Amino acid sequence: MAAPLLFARGRHGDLNVRGAYLHMAADAGVSLGVVVAALLIMVTGWLWLDPAISLCIAAVVLVSGWELARDSLNLAMDAVPKGIDLPEVKDFLAGLDGVLEVHDLHIWAMSTNETALTAHLVRPGGHDDAFLHHVCAGLSLRFGIHHATLQVEVSGETCKLAPAEMV
Repeated sequence: MAAPLLFARGRHGDLNVRGAYLHMAADAGVSLGVVVAALLIMVTGWLWLDPAISLCIAAVVLVSGWELARDSLNLAMDAVPKGIDLPEVKDFLAGLDGVLEVHDLHIWAMSTNETALTAHLVRPGGHDDAFLHHVCAGLSLRFGIHHATLQVEVSGETCKLAPAEMV
């Protein structure tokens, strides 16, 4: 019953640790449910307690596992990670000095605790290394995005080719 406590601290930051925590917590819950059901049945003789407690345990496991399954699917589908607000990131990038437009913004989880970003920034003044370092530091500090690939364009027309020109 103490095993879930070993994983309790890290269950919020890592999907794998959360899965291990939920698995061990469910095992502990099942064990506790079996003991409680057995004691109550011995005292009362109510045999229906066994399936009733089993259904309660199954419901708890289903509810707690649902979020884990959803987050696992989001990771597999390269969805924007939970806890990152895409419009807020776009507003941050658009508010940078000299940036006129942000397009082709993509944010996805590389693993259960690493997030990546790619974006095109239209900045007529161009860029230098100090600008890029400032952007990457801001993304890391504000949003926990540590892997950013930025394409700085001096004109918003750079990536707006007609279909015939894309050959």
